[in-house]
Amino acid sequence: MNGPFLLAATQLNISVLDSAIILGYLILITGMGLYVCRRQKQTVNSYFLAGRSLKWPTIGLSLFATNISTVHLIGLAADGYRVGLVVGNFECLAAFTLIMLGLVFAPIYHRSGAVTLPDFLEQRYSPGSRIMLAIMGVVAALFIHIGMTLYAGSTIMHEFFGIDVFTSVLVISAITTLYTVVGGLKAVVVTESIQTVLLIIGSIAVTWFAAGALHEQGINSFSKLQAALPEKHMSMIHESGGFSWYAFVLGYPVLGIWYWCADQTIVQRVLGAQAERDAQIGPLFAGFIKVMPLMIMVFPGVLAYVLFQDQIGENPNKALPVLIDQLIPSGLKGLIAAGLLAALMSTIAGALNSTATLISIDVVKKLKPDTSDAKLVVAGRITAIVVMILAIGWSTMGSKFESIFSGLNSMIACLAPPITVVFIWGVLCPRGTAKASLVTLIAGSVLGALTFALDFGFGLITGDLGIPFMLQAWWLFVICSMIFVAVSLMTPPPENDQIEMMCWKHPLKEIIFRRLSGVTDPRLIALLLTLIMSCIYITFA
Repeated sequence: MNGPFLLAATQLNISVLDSAIILGYLILITGMGLYVCRRQKQTVNSYFLAGRSLKWPTIGLSLFATNISTVHLIGLAADGYRVGLVVGNFECLAAFTLIMLGLVFAPIYHRSGAVTLPDFLEQRYSPGSRIMLAIMGVVAALFIHIGMTLYAGSTIMHEFFGIDVFTSVLVISAITTLYTVVGGLKAVVVTESIQTVLLIIGSIAVTWFAAGALHEQGINSFSKLQAALPEKHMSMIHESGGFSWYAFVLGYPVLGIWYWCADQTIVQRVLGAQAERDAQIGPLFAGFIKVMPLMIMVFPGVLAYVLFQDQIGENPNKALPVLIDQLIPSGLKGLIAAGLLAALMSTIAGALNSTATLISIDVVKKLKPDTSDAKLVVAGRITAIVVMILAIGWSTMGSKFESIFSGLNSMIACLAPPITVVFIWGVLCPRGTAKASLVTLIAGSVLGALTFALDFGFGLITGDLGIPFMLQAWWLFVICSMIFVAVSLMTPPPENDQIEMMCWKHPLKEIIFRRLSGVTDPRLIALLLTLIMSCIYITFA
């Protein structure tokens, strides 16, 4: 079966200058990752949480860089070519879940003093919930964040530069593992901040040159662009199909709350914040940045439909390679290729660090409480190496998916619902009990695995029943919520001291109606972000 990235046969002509830029980038980012930790004493606090020293700009940039992978750069352009701006909902709706992270979850996480999200679940529920979430977190990092991202990125490097896929996997894995294993979270977030800037510059360059090519073809107005595109290609709101407005309204929050608010790979940056204010404003800053992919990653795919439909044809995954090959001058090609590497490496680095944290803090430390910080750091480093080796093996399964992007989303849709349930109701509902959390995580995992197996193996749910992955996530969320509520009502309520710092007792009063602290109050920043998002939806309705 052909995966989408195996179909893209376009190979760029890489000059000596472009090659030098790519090589220079690899040397720079590795050196920077090693440099930032040269005098850092590797304790648990410094290695896994950057010494709780992260400021909001670094947190915001790092959140964005960890999120954006090669799958996004290629996949968003491909879907922009195929279905239009509607796919931008995946990016724009993230702003709203980042608001939830900043206003609802971050204050609770910071006040609890949790080192990891499983640690938080133990404080809120029980050790059993901690172990379950740690296992699910490692599975998510290995199969979703690292394995498929590694496959997609290495295949792109093969299509762009003619480098053997296996060689690409080994080189990228070795470099990323080196500075992640040695430097810990501090090295990850510093390198991610650099990579974010590079990624954005490269994406803006593609958009700029594509927009300029429109003028050369006489398309100099929004109405002329719309006329050259299929109906609804410039609309973000569709009425039917897998990308319908109700699928996004019901299903995306289930995926988004897990990914942005309850996934160790993402939230670890917030846990490393210097102050509660940094923990809140960092995600909101990332929310403003998440507006950009609509115009610099999805929109170029739309422009590719107008400019190079004859060359791209029925293979939308060639959209970005064709744009780069046809429009980008020598020198900038190397910069954009470095951006692709940046997206790939930052996602893998973040996931590696989170798995190291989960195993060291939530497994080793739990089983052997007297383990020294030095031994915990060693355990984390070994974990990162082992997970990378396993992910390399799993990455070879990428070709089994008809679409790597839909494959990733299908896995997330099956994994996310039980985790979203125990976090959202655990933070907002003091009545949620320890048994309810554990039963929900176990039952939800079994239901999710069964759903994925039936869909991946037989195409039963998406194909035969016609239920797209976002609606699958919604119905799994409903079932898991019913389990959580039923078990909570059948078991004694938690003690008051167990929930004192772990949840909002009066969410509306404490989050929304609390007195403002000034013009930089996170709630005012969130309101500004909401207004910007509303304008975008009004413009592209």
